[in-house]
Amino acid sequence: MKPIIVFDVNETLLDLTTLEPLFERCLGDRRAMRDWFAELILYSQTVTLAGRYVPFSELAIATLRMRAEVMGARLTATDEQALGELIRSMPAHADVVPALERLRASGYRLVTLTNSPPSASPTPLERAGIAEYFEAHYSVHPVGQFKPAPACYRQVASALGVPLRDLLLVACHGWDTIGAQAAGCQAAFIKRAGNAEIRLADLPRPDFAADDLETLVATLVAA
Repeated sequence: MKPIIVFDVNETLLDLTTLEPLFERCLGDRRAMRDWFAELILYSQTVTLAGRYVPFSELAIATLRMRAEVMGARLTATDEQALGELIRSMPAHADVVPALERLRASGYRLVTLTNSPPSASPTPLERAGIAEYFEAHYSVHPVGQFKPAPACYRQVASALGVPLRDLLLVACHGWDTIGAQAAGCQAAFIKRAGNAEIRLADLPRPDFAADDLETLVATLVAA
């Protein structure tokens, strides 16, 4: 039986590097985008461990303000609005559409799971032109916890009416694949720019790993 493929959205499907010009303009260094995103993930996991929850979009702006303060930069309301608009408008990576086409043609069921809260149409995936490839879109918002909390993955399995082992999470973040595997899912790691797989003896390796999405799909289809 083919697993149901659960795609992470931010950076796995949508190109986070398109935010870099904003960080160059506001903070004077396009590389500050990586620091901001790492801190955004850190604080999303922190609020979950602390038993709190705020929407990812609000946390993204708060983390930008924090990074600006650290760097001695002054943000305006326009800068903050620009970040939100850019996040909602990120394009898909070049390998996404060919990979989704092949998966769909091969009979795979496809869904998404994101830390971002639900949004009005047009959604980020609709703007990127890839929403139609998925039968359902899931957000961590209803469970009030961020990935890699087990509840995030369990809600997808529950909604689809399948056991966790029938889900294959695809992500470019090791914290996501490790969390999915700990919950009982299968996992595949995609090496996007600025990311690499973490290797430690006591941590599970992903069931699949590839340098790009098309290579992963070729492996899945061949299997």
